[in-house]
Amino acid sequence: MGRKKIAVLFGGQSSEHVVSCMSAANVIELIDTEKYEPILIGITEAGHWLRVASVEDIRTDTWRESATEAILSPDATGKCVICRDGERIWTEPVDVVFPVLHGLYGEDGTVQGLLELAQIPYVGCGVLASAVSMDKLYTKIIVDRLGIRQAAYEPVMIAEIRENMSAVVERIEARFSYPVFVKPSNAGSSRGVSKAENRRALEAGLCEAAKHDRKILVEEMIVGHEIECAVLGGGSCPLRASGVGEILAAAEFYDFEAKYYNEESRTVVNPALPGNSAERVRQAAMAIFRAVDGFGLARVDFFVREDGEVVFNEINTMPGFTAISMYPMLWETAGIAKRELIDELIRLAFARRGKELAAAGM
Repeated sequence: MGRKKIAVLFGGQSSEHVVSCMSAANVIELIDTEKYEPILIGITEAGHWLRVASVEDIRTDTWRESATEAILSPDATGKCVICRDGERIWTEPVDVVFPVLHGLYGEDGTVQGLLELAQIPYVGCGVLASAVSMDKLYTKIIVDRLGIRQAAYEPVMIAEIRENMSAVVERIEARFSYPVFVKPSNAGSSRGVSKAENRRALEAGLCEAAKHDRKILVEEMIVGHEIECAVLGGGSCPLRASGVGEILAAAEFYDFEAKYYNEESRTVVNPALPGNSAERVRQAAMAIFRAVDGFGLARVDFFVREDGEVVFNEINTMPGFTAISMYPMLWETAGIAKRELIDELIRLAFARRGKELAAAGM
């Protein structure tokens, strides 16, 4: 048998476009080319899909200069990419897709829905898990039912801000003491997130978050270790949770700049934590992953307070694969090398599709 063709999607229309490109370059270089032939498809911030020649074009940020368009067909009988270069149009078959897309229009169930229509196996969570995990408000509603402690929150709609900002602020101040965190419900890599120490900062934070989503969360501040846990598997495949890692942010909190551009930010794998809180993080991570109907992979984030209390923060269904990303780092510490991890994620994609077909009697 020849090599299977794997389409790697990257870039995208979200505020995490740059991070996606960084992640994809690493993922592509880790794919076993004896098993798979990569087809690289970059999506510009304007939503233009392009066939990219090499990973070097991504590294040098020249991939947008490609003249070849490449669009995944939703036709389930085709299972292909439709390419066009000027007047020439052709198709390339696709066996599996790795959507290395972070944030909106990629990690939120939209691309997953396209792949379901096309009936092409793909890496990562399905439509439901992707959508509810991307939306912090609905994630919180689900986790509330699990009885897992999470930061208290107050949802705010953009229409409320436009109609009466003062009433919104008064409602928040009646419930929380400063400081509070303000977050867009749908955004990743801490885009649009701010810490408000007073009323003026709260109003500014609400306006900033509203640039990213029409739903906003205002949360109580939790003081503790910022902890992340990696999950792998799901469905009828064995589910595993890694050890835990701690974020040591160089900034006041772990915002986008601190994550990707401040060299003083650090991560520590298997840090010393109070009591058995590390194991409770692992168990909670798997419980939340199951509750959102997760499959394949996710990174689940928590706070661990000094008294050992574990507090859920958020779940990320397509965690970063940059040079500093925690997800591959945690599995490497657990004995799964990065190349082996990518291979396992692709294997899981085929395994899920095979079980779905068997269940449908096909």
